Amino acid sequence: MANRPVRELEVIRTSRITEHMLRITLGGAAMADYPSNQESAYVKLMFPQAGDKPSQKRSYTIRQQRPMEIDLDFVLHDPLGPASSWAKQAQPGDRIQVGDPGPKKLINHDADWFLLVGDMAALPAISVNLEQLPDDASGHVVIEIPSETEIQTLKAPAGLKFHWEVNPQPDPEGGFLISKVKALPWQAGQPAVWSACEFNSMRQLRHFFKEEHQLPNSHLYLSSYWKLGQSDEGHKQAKKLDNEQSTGE
Repeated sequence: MANRPVRELEVIRTSRITEHMLRITLGGAAMADYPSNQESAYVKLMFPQAGDKPSQKRSYTIRQQRPMEIDLDFVLHDPLGPASSWAKQAQPGDRIQVGDPGPKKLINHDADWFLLVGDMAALPAISVNLEQLPDDASGHVVIEIPSETEIQTLKAPAGLKFHWEVNPQPDPEGGFLISKVKALPWQAGQPAVWSACEFNSMRQLRHFFKEEHQLPNSHLYLSSYWKLGQSDEGHKQAKKLDNEQSTGE
C-alpha cells in the first residue's frame, strides 16, 4: 500500500444488485488521473474507527470502470462488518479514502476449457473474468449462494454452464463447494481454473486441483477472501500460517 497513492473518492450513487449485494459507485475530482483498464483489480478502502485507532482496510474488486467512476460490489454480511455497515449507510456525497489498484488476477486464456469457482464475495471478480473470456470459451461456473434471491444474470460466452449452488448454512469444513466441483465432468484437454472463496473451501479445492489433477500454477489461481467465524485480521493470520506451512511442505 505504501507504494500506491491513496485518494479520497466520493460516493456517486448506490444500487441494490440482489438482496445481499450492494453496488457503490465512487468518483469525483480525484479520479482525473486514475489508471485506466482496472476492472478485476483490487483496491483497499479505509474505514475510520473511533478515537485514535487506525482505519480498518478492506480489499474490494473493481467490478466496472468508466471515465471518472468505478463500481464496487459489497456483500451485506449478517452481522454487518465495518465495510458492509459503511456500504449500507452510504449516501451520495459521502467520501472515503481509497488506495490505487493492485494487480489484476485473471484466468489464463490459453486453455481448452475453463472452470471458475467461488462464493458471493468472488462474484465481482468472476463476473469480470467471464466478460473477458474468448467468445468460444467452454466450461463451468460454480457459485455458492445463500439463497436463490442472490442469482445474478452475468455476461458470459454461451459455452459456459452456470451452476448456482444454494447453501443457506456455510460448512465449517468447507466441503460444499468441493462436492459440487467433484460432481462436474472433467473435460479433455488443458483446463484453466480460477477460484476464490472461504478459507477452508479454498484449501479443499487446492488439494483437488493440485494433488488430484496436478494443475500447473500457470493455469490455476486460488485465493481465500474470508474465513468463517473469523474477523478480517483473523483471516489474514490464517492465510499467513497456511502459506508458511504450504511453503515448508
